[in-house]
Amino acid sequence: MGAFGQTWEDSLRIRIDSLLQHPMFETTQVGIEVYDLTADSAIYKYHERQLLRPASTMKVLTAVASLDELGGSYQFKTRLYRRGQFSGRTFKGNIYCRGGMDPLFNGDDLSALVEAVGRMDIDTLRGNIVADYSMKDANRLGEGWCWDDDNPVLSPLLVNKKDNFLRRFLSRLREENIVFVGDTVRGPVPRDAEVICTRSHSIDQILMPMMKKSDNLFAEAMFYQLAAATGSRVASAKDGASQVNRVIRKIGLTPDNYRVADGSGLSLYNYVTAELEVAFLRYAYGHQDVYNNLLPSMPVAGVDGTLAKRMQKTAAEGNVQAKTGTVTGISSLAGYCTARNGHRLCFSIINTGLRRASTGRQFQDRMCEVMCD
Repeated sequence: MGAFGQTWEDSLRIRIDSLLQHPMFETTQVGIEVYDLTADSAIYKYHERQLLRPASTMKVLTAVASLDELGGSYQFKTRLYRRGQFSGRTFKGNIYCRGGMDPLFNGDDLSALVEAVGRMDIDTLRGNIVADYSMKDANRLGEGWCWDDDNPVLSPLLVNKKDNFLRRFLSRLREENIVFVGDTVRGPVPRDAEVICTRSHSIDQILMPMMKKSDNLFAEAMFYQLAAATGSRVASAKDGASQVNRVIRKIGLTPDNYRVADGSGLSLYNYVTAELEVAFLRYAYGHQDVYNNLLPSMPVAGVDGTLAKRMQKTAAEGNVQAKTGTVTGISSLAGYCTARNGHRLCFSIINTGLRRASTGRQFQDRMCEVMCD
């Protein structure tokens, strides 16, 4: 109990209510939910069921659904295959590379593939170099993405985030003095092809830049890995959405009440609620295998990621661990913090109709300070 018999929860509600008196809310909207995980009860709700575009807090849904379905030990894999015959120091056949939509695949990984060809003890490759892009559909952009955004390329075979694998691979072969007589083409890996090299990165390695830096390519790569887990021959955004919807059903809500269009939050067609984001955070908290991988990836207020310069020298600094979201007209924040009474909280704040994203960020920061103090 506080002064005059006022509970901590009552004090929190009064202070958030006072923040909502700001003139900004004469022209903008906000959806809010704060949930006390320790007491297992909602302690603040305001327009929590209004459908709003989440911006990059959509990545929370993608991360939770991916960890729930794929698990914390999941690996993003890129594989090199061969199919053919040796004739002296000449390999007569094809070299195949199957893309696994690994956004961390870089020049070192490419070199490892070329070195695997070199270990075949050949000086001539007579056949084709085939890039297998069949993991996902041919869509290179997400549904509802703005043409003038800095959009990532949705390719399952990138090198340093660029869609130039075949050119780079051929160039590296030449550097290793391997003569190539053939074509570079796209196509599937035959079933009887032999694996000669696998490069992989863990789901945690993908989660860190996806959440800390809000990297959209990493989020879409995660989304399509999730999509591929449906067993579809070619993964699509619809498959990824079905996996997020699966978790929505598990937490007792109805997928038809929302719209999941992509994994990053870039799409204008995503529509969720503060209530839904909190439900995903609650689900993660209740499943330690999910929570233990999710929490370290969240930006920490005043410390790192997209929250590095926010809430400094306040009770929220080093306490709030949350995903930010910003697109034109929208600013959002969803994550966890610990209140002064030791209770663990999760929350979602989605501001929309903003002319300046900073206006929403300032409101979110004040709310976090209230929750932590």
